[in-house]
Amino acid sequence: MNEDQLNMSIRKFLKEVGVSSQREIEKAVREAFTSGALGDVDGLDMHMTLTLEGINLSHQVNGRILLS
Repeated sequence: MNEDQLNMSIRKFLKEVGVSSQREIEKAVREAFTSGALGDVDGLDMHMTLTLEGINLSHQVNGRILLS
């Protein structure tokens, strides 16, 4: 196994996850705000699950997006 290749591949994937996830979250929050679906909330709980096929990895990260 090439450790450098592994590290670079993981970093590339996580960068894509970060960029695309941020875009999708911002879009969904703006649409919810515009439609009035958010109401008067100061934040939203969020969860992301990472799965890695082939070695049975499932990892969940929890957080909160603050709106005000």
